[in-house]
Amino acid sequence: MLLLKLFVPDYTKTDSPKVRTAVGTLSGAVGICVNLLLFLGKLLAGILTGSVSITADAMNNLSDASGSIVTLVGFKLAGKKPDASHPFGYARYEYLSGLAVSVMILLIGVELAKTSVEKILHPTAVVFSLTAAVVLVVSIGVKLWLSYFNTRLGNYIHSTTLLATAADSRNDCISTAAVLAAALAEHFLPIRMDGLMGLAVAVFILKSGWGLAKDTISPLLGEAAAPELRQKIVDYVAANPMVLGYHDLMVHDYGPGRQFASMHVEMDHRADPLVCHEIIDDMERECYESHGIQLVIHYDPVVVDDPELTALRERVRALVQEFDPSLNIHDFRMVRGERHTNLIFDVSMPAALSDKQQELTRRLTEKMNENSPMCYCLVITYDLADYA
Repeated sequence: MLLLKLFVPDYTKTDSPKVRTAVGTLSGAVGICVNLLLFLGKLLAGILTGSVSITADAMNNLSDASGSIVTLVGFKLAGKKPDASHPFGYARYEYLSGLAVSVMILLIGVELAKTSVEKILHPTAVVFSLTAAVVLVVSIGVKLWLSYFNTRLGNYIHSTTLLATAADSRNDCISTAAVLAAALAEHFLPIRMDGLMGLAVAVFILKSGWGLAKDTISPLLGEAAAPELRQKIVDYVAANPMVLGYHDLMVHDYGPGRQFASMHVEMDHRADPLVCHEIIDDMERECYESHGIQLVIHYDPVVVDDPELTALRERVRALVQEFDPSLNIHDFRMVRGERHTNLIFDVSMPAALSDKQQELTRRLTEKMNENSPMCYCLVITYDLADYA
């Protein structure tokens, strides 16, 4: 990680947007230089030997250099500070740059496939050159180092874009090895492998580009928070002894390093509200300082000294989880009356079970009023968002 130490000030502060931008810029700059050198070397080797597969592999390196430019620009834009028009920042530019790179890879793959098919239909002899072989072997070694370099950087700042770039470099090693195998086969055996190998490389590039596109489109559309991130928030909040329970955890991802979350915490209704709010303010501040997550917590006072309410709450909870173990309840309240009692509560429900709301409401109403002297009216709110 010598380059990281030389070119990224304060490189240990991985939660800093400035450090993230600097690391992405370093990766992009190194990628541009390395891929341009490989492009020129392979292009020269392809021209000297007349090999379409070597020339095609050179074009792949040119696309990688273009992709590195896009990555560099993407990290620069993603590092812009929030402003009035974009109060949550510009970090999603990193996802957009990854999508642009994947589209470029797909286009290169299509063009390579067309050229390779023409070579298969109209084959021409490939002149083997020791110089070309050396260029390809060196290319494999350089790309292995570039893959290792980007993997280290990607893991260091938890960047899917850099990890995708590393995977692309590994793919290049495989495709270049295939090209070298084709050149050696045509030199020592009476077969024409150049076009077929070029087509195989094209298919490999197309598959890689499609995989990268899916990986970048998903966070742009808005995917569920990683279980590790959710668990980190839950563990942090639940560790406070004043917190009796929590629910309605929602995590919003506005790009790498730009996570926002909101949730409700339950505290004893007898506690001083001012003290509770002070504790919540401390948790919000410490969560950002320790984990880089901007957390907003809503305070819910809960009654813990009413035996009747507690018994009814646990009975309803058991019935709900009997219906489906993934369900839970919160914000349970009771309004007593002479002729009937209102039970008011929320049910945390995955979106996949949203069509079961009426069935669950009917079953709960039947069970709660079965052989009961009191008439219970259930007022249920269903939470279908990201929940805990």
